[in-house]
Parts: sequence; C-alpha cells; structure tokens
Amino acid sequence: MKLTSVNPATGQKLHEYPSHPIAEVNSKIDQSHQAWLEWKNTSFEERAVLLNKMADLLLSRKEEFGLLMATEMGKPFREGVAEIEKCATCCTYYARHAKEHLRDQLIQTEASKSYVSFQPIGVVLAIMPWNFPFWQVFRFLAPALAAGNCGVLKHASNVPGCAVAIEEVVKQSGFPDHVFQTLLVGSAMVEKIMEHPFIQAVTLTGSTAAGKQVARKAGSLVKKSVLELGGSDAYIVLEDADLERAAETCVSSRLINNGQSCIAAKRFIVVEPVIEKFTNLFVDKMKAKKMGDPLDPATDIGPQARADLRDELHSQVQDSIAKGAKCKLGGEIPPGNHAFYPPTVLTNVTPGMPAYDEELFGPVAAIISAKDENDAIRIANDSMFGLGAAVFTSDPGKGEEIAATRLQAGSCFVNERVQSDSRLPFGGIRQSGYGRELGDFGIREFVNIKTVFIR
Repeated sequence: MKLTSVNPATGQKLHEYPSHPIAEVNSKIDQSHQAWLEWKNTSFEERAVLLNKMADLLLSRKEEFGLLMATEMGKPFREGVAEIEKCATCCTYYARHAKEHLRDQLIQTEASKSYVSFQPIGVVLAIMPWNFPFWQVFRFLAPALAAGNCGVLKHASNVPGCAVAIEEVVKQSGFPDHVFQTLLVGSAMVEKIMEHPFIQAVTLTGSTAAGKQVARKAGSLVKKSVLELGGSDAYIVLEDADLERAAETCVSSRLINNGQSCIAAKRFIVVEPVIEKFTNLFVDKMKAKKMGDPLDPATDIGPQARADLRDELHSQVQDSIAKGAKCKLGGEIPPGNHAFYPPTVLTNVTPGMPAYDEELFGPVAAIISAKDENDAIRIANDSMFGLGAAVFTSDPGKGEEIAATRLQAGSCFVNERVQSDSRLPFGGIRQSGYGRELGDFGIREFVNIKTVFIR
C-alpha cells in the first residue's frame, strides 16, 4: 500500500509514500517506549530548550511548509504560513509554562506531607486530520513532549508529506531519537496500533464517526482517550449588534481554511428585525472573496482538500435546497479537474435539512431566522454538536451572560470568531467529543495524576 499526495487545485499526483507494514509499526512503537524510559527523566528545563529550538526551526521554514500545505491539501499559502507561526507559539508556550502547569500540588491532610504529582505516562498515539496538518499535530505534540511523554502519529492519508516533515522537524530540533515518530499507515491499521501494549493513550481529531470507533476501541482496552470531533458552530446575531462588524467576522470564520474547520462558523442565527440587512451584508462580503490558486497571494479561498469531500458537501447543499432552503450565492461546482467549491449562502434553513442538522465542512453558510434572543439561543443549542459558539451584541455584559451560562459549547466567544489559543483549553461536549487540549488542562490529559502520602 502507498499513501499518495494529490494537489486538489489541479488533480495532479504529487508524490507516493510507501506505507509501513505492521512489523515496522510495532518496532517503531517499541523504539518510542525505550526512548520514553530516558525522556521521562529529563528536566523541564532540558525539554524547554528543545521546544524553543523547534519553534525557531518552524519559523525558519514557515514558507516551505506553507507551500507544502497549499499543494497537498489546498490551504491558501498565507494561511499556511500563519499556521506554522501558531505552531511555534505553542512550542514556546509550553517551554515557558509546562513546569508551572505540572508543579506538585500540596494538599493538607493528617499526613506529614501529602501532595498531587503529575507524571508522564508513556507513548501516546495521535490520530490527526488533514485540515490543519501542522497545527493539529503540534497542539498535541508540544504539551506531550513537555510533560515527558513520547508520541507516534497516524496522520490523514492525504497529507503524508506534512506527516514526514513534522517528524523531520522534531529530529532536527535535537530531540532524542524515537521520541516522536510518524507512522505511514491507513485507517485500517489504527486498532492494531491501539492494541500495542506500549500505547498508553490516544488522542483523535476528526469526524464524530471516527471518534466513536476510537472511543469504543480505547474503552475495550481501558486506555485514556481525548476526542476533538465535528462541530456546527452557531453564531448568534442580536438586534443591537454592529451588523457590519458581525458580518465581516462571520464571513471570516466561515471561510477560514476554505471553510474546512471544526470551529468555523456554520450556522448564523439572526433575530428577525435585522435578518434582511445582515443577510445582504453577509452575501456581499462572501461574494467579494476570491476563489483560486492557493499559491496566489490574492486568493481568499482555495480548493477543498479532496474531490470526494467536495462532492459530499455539494450533496448536502442540494438536499437542503430540495427541502426548501434558498441558495443566495454559489451552490454550483465549477468545471474542471479539481476540488473547488464556491462560497455559498443558504437562507430559509430549517430543521430536517443537512444545513441545519449536520456539519457542512466547506464554504457553505446557513442563515437561520430567530424570533428573538431566547429563540436564537434555543436554536443555537438545538444541535448534536457542542464545539464552539459566538454571540454578537453591543452589550458586552449581556454577551458574557449568554456565552458563559446559556450557550452549550466548549468555547463561547463574544463579538469575535471562535478560535483555539495555546493559553486556553480547547474541546467540545456532546458529539463534538470530550477532553481538552491546550492550556493547563491540555497538558494534564496525558499524565498520571498521582497522590503521594507520607506519614
């Protein structure tokens, strides 16, 4: 079996990578375990030096890696460069804060001394998607290495070049051999990898269906799992919102990474008094975005990562229209051997349509009418997902109250698009998964939270 890179903007085959047979996979995991036996004893200061070197190396090669992402999965070049910069920031964050996040916590008991210690657990399997092929890996990798764990990566099969490049970056940064390794395998190999006795835990970012499979297997093996799954983020626009700013932010969120982001805005819930004005602003701003070659600096939106994913998205759009949605913009596949899909706006979206009930993983916006604030919040929470949400209002106090107590999602923002940040925990509820990445909560997901009691 081979893993093949295909340029989604042209349909051209880029490169083939021979996959690793199971014997080689097992050998690599064994090597990672042996590396961990030494790595876990290194100091936070030693790990920090290497994490900072890795950040510097990423920044020195950001244009190279931006080009790699553009050609392998269609991300606009400037977004790819920004992604690498974000990875570097994550490395420096954990270089600076890992020791603080994992410091022993003294607990007063009848003991002469009792405390909680945070200890590394071993080799963690990361199953990562193609949409942010560097960031998704580094937001796992930086805290895992900082905590004293080792990692093996099963990356998405359409971005093997990115997977190989990440392993190269870790090696060139001076980390010990086998502390992190890429496994070039297909999805069929995942369960066998999870069964390896030296795999202590698994983290997955991907679809809800994939998450269920991994959770089922991890449960049967009694191995810790963290899942960051799909989302259908709701952005509420209230009557007192700055509609110009709201529309600009909403369009920006919907089109990030060509619309292929778990935390991209997908459902725009607008109260009736302003829905017409907001819709007109939104459509105009979507229409102004340029679709084209991801290597062109003027391009706002490149192709979808694969033609089959583009076709699935189009099917959801057509099904929604057949059930009564109105297409205000886009909705047609342009001719040619590529995976492009235009910015698309659907209105009159109601329950029972894919645009309302499902995740639309591409540049398709669903505008939903709400009677008032309470109705908008009800609609926002009427979803099997719960990754992110946002509310737009001129009253920050009201916005905070809605975000903090009334919206049901893992990350809730006011007058800003939802985004991940190394300093803040990130993850979802419901069918969007469980566990957290990033911040202090993220680095503690894969450690032994150990009680030490001394009489």
